[in-house]
Formats: sequence, structure tokens, C-alpha cells
Amino acid sequence: MVLLAAAVCTKAGKAIVSRQFVEMTRTRIEGLLAAFPKLMNTGKQHTFVETDSVRYVYQPLEKLYMVLITTKNSNILEDLETLRLFSRVIPEYCRVLEESEISEHCFDLIFAFDEIVALGYRENVNLAQIRTFTEMDSHEEKVFRAVRETQEREAKAEMRRKAKELQQARRDAERSGKKVPAFGGFGSAGMTSVSSGSIITDTIVEPEKPKITPAPVRPSGPSKALKLGAKGKEVDNFVDKLKSEGETIMPTSGKRGSDVSKALPPPVNVESVHLRVEEKITLTCGRDGGLQNMEVLGMVTLRVTDDKNGRIRLIINNNDNKGLQLQTHPNVDKKLFTAESVIGLKNPEKSFPLNNDVGVLKWRLQTTDESLIPLTINCWPSESGTGCDVNIEYELQEENLELNDVVISIPVPSGVGAPVIGDLDGEYKHDSRRNILEWCLPVIDANNKSGSLEFSIAGQPNDFFPISVSFVSKRNYCDIQVTKVTHVDGDSSVRFSSETSFVVDKYEIL
Repeated sequence: MVLLAAAVCTKAGKAIVSRQFVEMTRTRIEGLLAAFPKLMNTGKQHTFVETDSVRYVYQPLEKLYMVLITTKNSNILEDLETLRLFSRVIPEYCRVLEESEISEHCFDLIFAFDEIVALGYRENVNLAQIRTFTEMDSHEEKVFRAVRETQEREAKAEMRRKAKELQQARRDAERSGKKVPAFGGFGSAGMTSVSSGSIITDTIVEPEKPKITPAPVRPSGPSKALKLGAKGKEVDNFVDKLKSEGETIMPTSGKRGSDVSKALPPPVNVESVHLRVEEKITLTCGRDGGLQNMEVLGMVTLRVTDDKNGRIRLIINNNDNKGLQLQTHPNVDKKLFTAESVIGLKNPEKSFPLNNDVGVLKWRLQTTDESLIPLTINCWPSESGTGCDVNIEYELQEENLELNDVVISIPVPSGVGAPVIGDLDGEYKHDSRRNILEWCLPVIDANNKSGSLEFSIAGQPNDFFPISVSFVSKRNYCDIQVTKVTHVDGDSSVRFSSETSFVVDKYEIL
């Protein structure tokens, strides 16, 4: 097959995007496309027309045409298969099939066309490969960026270490009564001179730096030069535009953990002794069953804000039978904890630090036992005549848990439209930009321990993996709680407040 050109044109023959794969002049391709509508016979259901020299293979796209111009001796079956691939590529980059949208993404389409055809001959590629090739995702680039970030962190750490050394040297000199020049200061502080009557010994000698001629002072007034931060209004306008299109804009400050703090606000009445019991789960399952890895990390954090309650002990109630590995802080009396499940300092005369979060106990659970999975996800995609019918269900195995704001994210193929939803427990959202179907469930507990979702969409069974899950909970997975806080002297009870959170770090079904 020799493909001469691929073009998107209007019904009047006006070329919007055209890619020539052999040497052709602009006048020649414009003349061929202008003659194309005149050759069409509206009374017949054909997808190609011929002239004495070329063949047009076309497919209507609403108000437009996707046209391939080939030689007359090319294989028409291969031409039609290539035409279908070209037609599937266009919705990948254009949300609506209109002339303005095609013109806006013309270069993206041309790059994708080049991946389909090279020098007039069809390449053996599919839609997923075209998407990967045009994105140009490079493992070497990721490695380079990771190395550069590591070097930047090391340079910042070295800078902080040098700054501490200089500050220590300055403090040592001040204690000994010596006068030391500033270390690389700015402005007049770095130009401190020594009076003629004073004698300095053991000073730090630095090489003399060349004198810098001061820049001439410019007259004040309005300036047309570029200013740092001047694009703030443009960024705001861009964000407002995204919001008007229905996009959810997340704040850039903070990590993903900030979402958890919004979902689980701290208690309103915080006592002078406040405890946080936090757990994070990392889980990876196979799509056909089988737990590949599951790890739960937990920690009890203590914060004391009143010095009267500094010398205290924590009574721990550990009812977990899953085989945890417990570890206390180095300053905690391990023998006391092992014998009585009480957390106290090795030296009872000392107090816990004030106004500081101190991790006093942490634990770790790592297992491949499927019975310990808190929430199982079962996905059954089955091919049908029009695509795939997908059945997905969840089941809560740990009935003592109450999971809030559960979101099960299922990838869906791009460029095939929205999925057709059948039976549904809860709500769903289809994100066409990220090609994700989000199954949203406000609460999963013992009264709502199972549910299902059914939908249909064009695609292959492998298109719907990996599935990711996120949730938050006010009950921890491992049954460890602080039941009582007492003073070291007298064992009198101390009022305390506590908060518990169980969140997802990574939860995937591959």
C-alpha cells in the first residue's frame, strides 16, 4: 500500500489538517481535496471514490471528513483498516469534532499521523502504542531527574552544614571576647571594619575579593521590564477557566496527606495531653486473586502542652492477634512495656517534651494472608459484541472497620465515549481527561459490607487495570488503643484527648 496523504477536511473540500507522506506540492494536495466533494455520489453508500490517478478513502466525522489519498493499485482492505485507525486517533486529541478544535490540535494530530504511516507505508501500531510514542515517556529522563533531585538535596544539606559551622565559629569567637568579621554577609554587615586600636588574633583569613563597582542608580518611576511573579494574574485566569470547565483544582501546597486531614478533622476539645493513633496501609493484589503484599504501619504520637502533666504513663490495650511487630521509643522503658503494656520513660524523674509531637510506640504488620485484606475488590471484565461488560464488586472483610469517603478508581479506554452504567451501589464520576471511572461510596461498614457496579464500554479486559482504592477511617485496623493516662506519682488519672486515623498509602489491584 502506498499512502499519499491523510487529511481532515470540510464537506466543501477545505483542508484543515493534511499530512503528505510523499513529495507533493501544496497546490497539488489542495486541488485533490477541492475535487473530492465533487466526485462523491450521494446516492450510493460507498467509502471510496476514484479518479484516473488516485483513490479517495474517506469516513464522515460529523461535519468533517477523514480522507486518505492513495494510489489506485493499493489494497483497499488495508486502506480501510488504516482509515479506521486514523479516525480513532482524532478523538484522542480533540474533544469535539469541529474545525476550530482540529486546528487547535493540528500538530498533535500530525505527530500521531506520522506514527501510523512512514514513507507511505502503514506501521504495525495500535492506539495505545501511538499514545505512548507521542507522549515520549523516557525512563532515562526519570532517572536523570531523580539523580538531579538527589544532588540538589545533598547540596542543600551541605549548605546547611556549612552555615552551622560558620555560626558555631562566630559564637565561639564571641564567647572568647574576640571580634570576628562577618562570614560572607550582605550589605554593610559584611563590611564591618576593625578599629585601629584593636588587635585581633586567631582570626579567620579569607582571600581578598575583587571590589565591585556599584551600579548607577536608575531614576524611579514606572518600569516596563519583566517582573518576577508578574504572571500571577495569568495563572489565576487559567485556574478560573479550568474551574468554569468543571475541573476540580487541588491546592499545590502540601502533600496528599493534606486530604486526610480535611476528611478527618482533629477533635475540637484538645486536652493538654493529646494522643494520635495513625495507621497507613500499602496493599497490592492480583486481578485473579492472591495477595502479593500487604503492609500496615502504625504509630502512637504524644503531645504534652502543660508541664504539670509531663511525668505521665500511658496504659496500652493491645487486643490485636494478627502478629504485629511492636517497637517503643529508645527513651521508653521497654521492660515496663513488655510486662505491663505501660509506656513510661526510663528515668521516671524526667518529663516528656513540651509542645512537641513524640512518637512513643510504633508497629508494623506485613503479610500475604488473604484473610487479612480489609476490603476485597473483584473485577470481572467480559468481552461482548460491542466491547466489554465489566462487573466489579467490593466486600468488607474486617467488619469492625468503618471506611469513609471510599473511591474505587477504574481506568477506562480513551476516545470511546462515556461508559454505560447498569446496576450501581453509591455514585460514580467519569473523568474524561484522565480516562478514569470513579466509584464513590460515602460509607462502608458492617451494615453496608458489599456492593457492585456494572458498566459497558468499548475496550479489552486489560484496559480496566490497575484498579486503585482510597479511603479514610476513624477506626484503626490493628486493635491498639491508649485506654488510660496516669501520673507517675500517685497513679492518679490524667484527662487526655485522642484521635485515630487509618488511611491508604497505596491500594492497588493489578
